[in-house]
Amino acid sequence: MGRRNITLTIEYCGIAYCGWQIQSNAPTVQSEMERALSELCGEEIRVTGCSRTDTGVHALEFVLNFYTSSTIPSERFPAAVNSFLPPDIVVRSAREVPEGFHARFDAKYKTYRYFFDIAPCPSAFLSGRVWSVKMPLPGKDPDRDIERSLEELNSAAACFVGTRDFSAFRAEGSNVRSTVRTVTDAKVFLVDSCVLFSSGASDRPLLCFEVRGNGFLYNMVRIMAGTLLDVYKGKLLPSEIPDIIRSKDRTRAGMTAPPDGLYLCKVEYDD
Repeated sequence: MGRRNITLTIEYCGIAYCGWQIQSNAPTVQSEMERALSELCGEEIRVTGCSRTDTGVHALEFVLNFYTSSTIPSERFPAAVNSFLPPDIVVRSAREVPEGFHARFDAKYKTYRYFFDIAPCPSAFLSGRVWSVKMPLPGKDPDRDIERSLEELNSAAACFVGTRDFSAFRAEGSNVRSTVRTVTDAKVFLVDSCVLFSSGASDRPLLCFEVRGNGFLYNMVRIMAGTLLDVYKGKLLPSEIPDIIRSKDRTRAGMTAPPDGLYLCKVEYDD
């Protein structure tokens, strides 16, 4: 059997890692994957990831591919590789793909979720997994306030949808040919914290910002999240978001939210 191209879908908790991409003298998800696959396959393996998640960012669905001369059947890779990996990185599925498949360049759309913990008291079980903003909902009628807040947040999030120049939502430190990106969907909703951590933190409502697009600038989703928090706090009106986008001025958007609450949730390909 000749060289094969294998793609893996993995999930990981990013708390212990300095992001995806290999760095010198720093633990990364890529370095762990290459170590585990090299040991399993008995050859030097280099992997290509679908994205370059930053320090502390998590993934529920991250796609990578690698070339190997190993004869291990693709369906056996998940169990085999997991035995070489730490518990905070898990291979969910594997399959053989055409030789030209590239996990990053062939990705058509990515979906991210950002989680906010809006409870007055933070949760030890959710530390490092959500952004605890320690902000009680105002007013005497929490249900009504939540409904109103979600309406305002979704009105603001809807302004991100479309093909836009997102310069105002890009952090310094990256060189890209174009700052134009297409966002196909953006929304905010409530979820139960047990979707992230099943013990000790259930029945705790989290705000979730979900955004899908064909690509994202450096820290773009985190800046969007920080801007939405300003809307939640009443510092910004939803109607101000379009003007911030048109301004291309980073100082007018919100803060860069911490990596804790950011999750890569889905990567879409033609097949």
